[in-house]
Amino acid sequence: MKVAVVGANGQLGADLVEIFSSGHDVTGLTHADIEITNIDSVRKVLPSIKPDILINTAAYNKVPDAEINSAEAFQINAAGPLNLAKICTEENIRFIQYSTDYVFDGRKNSPYTEKNLPNPLNVYGNTKLSGEYFSLNYCDRSFVVRVSGIYGKIPSRSKGNNFITSILKAAKEKPEVKVVNDEVLTPTPTKWIAKNTLALAQTEAYGLYHMSCDGAVSWYEFAKTIWDELKIKTPLHPSSVNDFPQNVKRPFYSVLENHNLKSLGIDQMPDWKKALVEFLKENKNYF
Repeated sequence: MKVAVVGANGQLGADLVEIFSSGHDVTGLTHADIEITNIDSVRKVLPSIKPDILINTAAYNKVPDAEINSAEAFQINAAGPLNLAKICTEENIRFIQYSTDYVFDGRKNSPYTEKNLPNPLNVYGNTKLSGEYFSLNYCDRSFVVRVSGIYGKIPSRSKGNNFITSILKAAKEKPEVKVVNDEVLTPTPTKWIAKNTLALAQTEAYGLYHMSCDGAVSWYEFAKTIWDELKIKTPLHPSSVNDFPQNVKRPFYSVLENHNLKSLGIDQMPDWKKALVEFLKENKNYF
């Protein structure tokens, strides 16, 4: 299988390149190689590669900034996938687009399945939902994969960090660290998303999928596990989202249930704590 990964130098893209490269011909594409918001760029690049499947990880994922830069966020998160989906259809290329748990409003307070109606609270969630619709409706051979709280060994290219690197930096620089305990989700390492994406790509069961670890956890509980595993001495305290006023609404509960993966019998996603402990052990020199 010939695979092209857009955003190959990013947090998720790097792991996808690594996982798919074992047994497949992979071309990694960065922003220097392709401009997804420009359909002429997409039309020039994809036919020259001729991949069997295109995986897009490029995203505008700075949630607070999206409230201010809504047009730019829409171009990258919605118009970009639309361009990719159109050219994938023209060139008979299968397409994988990633989305987010932030398409939900959090009012359900139990795990969301693919059948639940989205209702994004912020610009970021709305642009990603538009990207979902464009992907599914402009490319019949497309997968849309929603993920949650992702982290990897390579920090996010746009943010320059992830939750783990951010709080470890805070632990070194501050006398104490406060983390919210009233926002619940399921943090998931990019390596496991890449592994399960490979399993999904080997099917032709196109459509919408949730792909997160099992279980549910607050950001504070997640941080506490990191503190315990790495034996960090800096005091860690629970706090509320209200203690950190921002210009953006976020869902207080956005746990995903991998219903459609389970229906296919290919859900490989581990428990969030097992995945985190494994990640910390594998990357201890990194921290």
